[in-house]
Amino acid sequence: MASLLDYCSLVRSKNAGPFTLTFDFVCHDEQTYEALVATGVLAPALFAGMFGTDIEDILVVAHPLALAVKVSLPRPVVQGDLRDADCYAGQQYAPLMDLDLPDLPHS
Repeated sequence: MASLLDYCSLVRSKNAGPFTLTFDFVCHDEQTYEALVATGVLAPALFAGMFGTDIEDILVVAHPLALAVKVSLPRPVVQGDLRDADCYAGQQYAPLMDLDLPDLPHS
């Protein structure tokens, strides 16, 4: 099995305003980008389950020219709320690092 780091040179999460959380998955090259998109793992259902958000509120956008996939969803807790343990949302990607992905196809 492979991990996101086998596919991506950059995996990050961050705020997109105080109410929105966004993830960036930037792939090593065109082959890994196409393979990552083909897995279908970065689907709204994954993020809905992880963050308790309705599937309809999750936006997944593939950017083939940037070799990237962007996922945006409502923050589970508004930025700056007393219950907000990650004000800049920079650690929200961490659980995704344990995802099992198919091994990359050989070129």
